[in-house]
Amino acid sequence: MTGRFLPQAPRPIRCRVPVLAALVLLLAGIWPLAAAAQVFASELQRFRLRIVSEGLEHPWGLAFLPDGRMLVSERPGRLRLIDASGRLDPEPVRGLPPVAAFGQGGLLDVALHPRYRDNGWIYLSYVGEGPGGYGTEVLRGRLQGRTLHDVQILFRMRPKSGGGQHFGARLVFDRQGFLFITLGDRGEMQRAQRLDDHAGSVIRLHDDGSVPADNPFVARPGALPEKFTLGNRNIQGAALHPDSGELWTHEHGPQGGDEINLIRAGSNYGWPVITYGRNYGSGTPIGEGTARPGIEPPLHQWTPSIAPSGMAFYTGERFPHWRGNLFVGALRDQMLLRLQLDGARVVHQEPLLKNTIGRIRDVRGGPDGFIYVLTDSPRGVVARLEPLP
Repeated sequence: MTGRFLPQAPRPIRCRVPVLAALVLLLAGIWPLAAAAQVFASELQRFRLRIVSEGLEHPWGLAFLPDGRMLVSERPGRLRLIDASGRLDPEPVRGLPPVAAFGQGGLLDVALHPRYRDNGWIYLSYVGEGPGGYGTEVLRGRLQGRTLHDVQILFRMRPKSGGGQHFGARLVFDRQGFLFITLGDRGEMQRAQRLDDHAGSVIRLHDDGSVPADNPFVARPGALPEKFTLGNRNIQGAALHPDSGELWTHEHGPQGGDEINLIRAGSNYGWPVITYGRNYGSGTPIGEGTARPGIEPPLHQWTPSIAPSGMAFYTGERFPHWRGNLFVGALRDQMLLRLQLDGARVVHQEPLLKNTIGRIRDVRGGPDGFIYVLTDSPRGVVARLEPLP
């Protein structure tokens, strides 16, 4: 990469909707339709933001079906179908087990099996209740009409605990067909350093939920064999690098110290011993500093925090200047970040859509080459970025 960029700062082109009309639309609750006409001039690409579908309640995860439809999870516990024209099916998908929807928990990510066309498996992460409280769980099932059949629970986080925060819950299949599940520390930071606890880790399973024989802690006495890493705070973004096939993640830090990490078997990512984050309110340091031998340093960190959620490498043809860039949704500043990379280094970042459509919960590259985002709102939307000359 050259590292050369256009000199002007990114700026949205002025919307032609009069201020009074915009206010009327906002009060009427249909402003997202007007927002679909917005055009932006970023550093490398002009693009239009188009609203594809509306009427979603806190959408969290997005997957594209081969027939052109989309599956979207809603945190309150509903799985929704959107057809190729953007029409939201008024009837949620039936057949899901009970979902504990409170705090940050609920129905969370959705992913298709890499061989979905052959086997029809759809994977969902959600918060389930059990002995001791609540924890992230993962199921798979097959969609027939509006109903999920053949439902199998593949993973249950243990131990379960009270509280409604830090569930993680992103789902990613790698090129070998292994399923990775990201988990948060459940707000109890010391759990992330325990091998007998699923909290604060990345989990690696076969597609049927069985444990791979080469998982790094399988032979460790007292360790949970599903664990692939430890020392993660709350991973809400995960994606495979398009060239290396390695798993990249990002996680929330406290009052700063959000991280991008390259996931390696058996690695310790430090939380809460090593972190760039600080205690809420007081701003006092946490742990022993920002580095220590034997602990994986982040590839990149954000201080102050951006509250990242969702991530995707762009590999499509629609935005040729963005190919290979990493896109990260940000909840705090309501933006989409475009990260330019040189190998495993972030060499430049550009904020897009800042304070435009709301908190971006997920970002995906669509099979059509467009970039799709979900907004975390009681009236959430699916929107997409479309290139302009």
